[in-house]
Amino acid sequence: MIGPLATVDLGTNTVRLLVVAPDGPAWRTLHQTQRVTRLGEGQGDTGRLRPEPMRRTAATVAEFARAARALGAARVRIVATSAVREAANREEFVARLEREAGERVEVVSGEEEARLTLKGVISGLPGLDRSFVLFDIGGGSTEFVLARGGLPAGAVSLRLGVVALQEEWGESGPVREEHFARLRRHVEQRLAAEVPEAITAAPAALLVGTAGTVTTLAALELGLAAYDPAAVHGHRLDRAAVERQLARLGALDVRARGLLPCLEPGRADVIIPGIAICLAAMARCGRESLVVSDRGLREGILAELLETAA
Repeated sequence: MIGPLATVDLGTNTVRLLVVAPDGPAWRTLHQTQRVTRLGEGQGDTGRLRPEPMRRTAATVAEFARAARALGAARVRIVATSAVREAANREEFVARLEREAGERVEVVSGEEEARLTLKGVISGLPGLDRSFVLFDIGGGSTEFVLARGGLPAGAVSLRLGVVALQEEWGESGPVREEHFARLRRHVEQRLAAEVPEAITAAPAALLVGTAGTVTTLAALELGLAAYDPAAVHGHRLDRAAVERQLARLGALDVRARGLLPCLEPGRADVIIPGIAICLAAMARCGRESLVVSDRGLREGILAELLETAA
């Protein structure tokens, strides 16, 4: 019998932990949590991870690994994404992580990140047996995947994430309409140049979005007092709903946004760049709505871990 398993998704903005008890090909969640550590803070200036973001991220990863082992997890799979793979001091930071967490750290490529994210999404939305386009807005990168029959038929990873966009375009006060319009045009131009029509023009019935921007928008649109994965998962979010939340959030400064239910303070500044990517993705893919997946990379890592542990 397989004992508890754990995954840590180490992103540019957020570190996520999931500990489960396997139940055949599925699982029962024992513990899940996340923390915004903003590992990629200031990385765009030098291409290097900075000391303070490294310190707080390493401490969080070590804490999560200890928590997983305390729950009986014999295997803790730690996967690092954009900020680490792009960092000039990547080897130094990975060595530090492994020393402090006591676990091996995998650094995945953008294409591998896309594949694992797709695996996680499909694990939670099993009805997706036809073609669909998936996009995953991250802190340091955004992935687009064309899925056919549960497998990636095409994928691209863009070095376009909410942390760098916030550092270049962010405002602490309410959003100025023309400023956001310029940001949106910038993102649309990146997607037009870098996301191939082989993905965006495919005859796919659905557009699926995952990660913090779209799940937060769904929770806000649903008016949840506290984040509820079951309510968010599978929710259909249309363009008008995204525009409504843009107007609502844009009227507030960053501090006021961070006081809203379901919008953690560590996401209050990056939600606006996230909305720009979300709207641009819908436009690039020619879709007026998207299906929200609460599952993503973290669950994909776990699904693969279950396969290898079986």
